[in-house]
Amino acid sequence: MVKSILIIGLGRFGKNLAYNFYKQGNDVMGVDVVESRVNEAMPYMSNGQIGDATNEQFIASLGVGNFDLCAVVIGDNFQSSLETTALLKDFGAKLVLSRARSDVHAKFLLRNGADQVIYSEKEMAERLAVKYGLDNVFDYIELTPDYSIYEIQVPPSWVGKTIIQKNVRSKYNISILATKENGKILPLPRPDHVFQEKETLIIMGHNDDVAKLTGQRKELF
Repeated sequence: MVKSILIIGLGRFGKNLAYNFYKQGNDVMGVDVVESRVNEAMPYMSNGQIGDATNEQFIASLGVGNFDLCAVVIGDNFQSSLETTALLKDFGAKLVLSRARSDVHAKFLLRNGADQVIYSEKEMAERLAVKYGLDNVFDYIELTPDYSIYEIQVPPSWVGKTIIQKNVRSKYNISILATKENGKILPLPRPDHVFQEKETLIIMGHNDDVAKLTGQRKELF
């Protein structure tokens, strides 16, 4: 399913984030106070706006409640990031992801409307785009440019079936490293393990094979 993403701040990190969301086929809108940054990111966006995200009227004009995700990735101006985060929540943003430079920044952002915070030094734009842009993917660790580890939802057609019944490794070209339910991990499940609706799977495989399994387009990765 295509998601609607608003990215506020189109510096290097924001531009990379827009690119990776765009690769997934999502609908991306970007905002920055600097016109040249908006222009540079336009090939990866369906819409771009030049404006000050700390301005209430400007935020109100964006219709932030219509976006599945609003990402605040303003550069070094923490005050602007904090004000923007608070305004997004005030105007009905569903999910606000804000960039923090330190633990202190993170605490203030969380207290002022951020649903989650990220540290750009620790999480790359590609990982964030996979985690927040794709359906049925809860976490992601890149091993190589082609192979990764994912935590995914159990496909509905697998529920009540065993690993061997679904012939997972041969048919889908993935390896199930573990299952997870209620925070508990069962490593290397047996072939007779029965898939449960409420569990998630930690799998390893080629990005294209995982894309097919989760119902995403092959060219995403």
